[in-house]
Amino acid sequence: MELRTAASPKDVKHYTTDRLREEFLIDDLFQPDEIKLVYSHIDRIITGSAVPVKPLALTAGDELRAQYFCERRELGVINIGNPGKITVDGKVYEVGHKEGMYIGMGAKEITFESQNPSAPAKFYLNSAPAHRTCPTVLIKPEGEPAEGVVIIKDANKVELGSLEGANHRTICKYILPGQVESCQLEMGMTKLEPGSVWNTMPCHTHDRRMEVYLYFDMPDDALVMHYMGEPTETRHIIMRNEQAVISPSWSIHSGCGTQAYTFIWGMVGENQDFDDMDGCAMQDLR
Repeated sequence: MELRTAASPKDVKHYTTDRLREEFLIDDLFQPDEIKLVYSHIDRIITGSAVPVKPLALTAGDELRAQYFCERRELGVINIGNPGKITVDGKVYEVGHKEGMYIGMGAKEITFESQNPSAPAKFYLNSAPAHRTCPTVLIKPEGEPAEGVVIIKDANKVELGSLEGANHRTICKYILPGQVESCQLEMGMTKLEPGSVWNTMPCHTHDRRMEVYLYFDMPDDALVMHYMGEPTETRHIIMRNEQAVISPSWSIHSGCGTQAYTFIWGMVGENQDFDDMDGCAMQDLR
């Protein structure tokens, strides 16, 4: 598990391109037959991936000083690859493309598999410290509810923006209060429609939560200019397909691509109020 410390906005304004990428970019996810994990001191989030050719077991590692990964943590998973399976303490969940899971604190044995090892699943992981156990559930964007299965509510599929503003997009909220109970973790997915390239603009910050973005559904020759930093001290990181970026609570988090793309957002912090954010006026950005 890679460890990364927190960064002060007073320091970040002086970072070079290489230093910005070193501190905030996660560029080596989704390696075949590996679990990759990055532990950030910013709200103690863990960002990672699992691409099982053979079954892969999630373990705590020495860094967590725990007997098992979810001893003191909760875990959110979204599959951006081919169909797979997640086994949690002996119970098997079939997780299709763009389906997800919430796994509560106390789950001891977590294993990732692919339905077809030659066309593996790509499980994207966000994990936060937890203080109580919430139910483990499979999350589907559509379908029929069943025991242990949550279907994302229509109210949590929000269409925003316009083609004229180059930001026509649909936000699909996976883990948040009123749908999937968690201690602090929230996750969802935003898909931009063809011809739209901007996300989260006008931009905002939220001092009570940090955020991680994973950009994907992009061809190899495409990119996203991810904007970060204080509103009056903006910086950018060039993002490629299936790369993630850490956004501290004091930083904006916005992007503009060379074409439409999809991104997964994950938030942890003090509260779970999705609308608790501080907007940044366009004229104040620098």
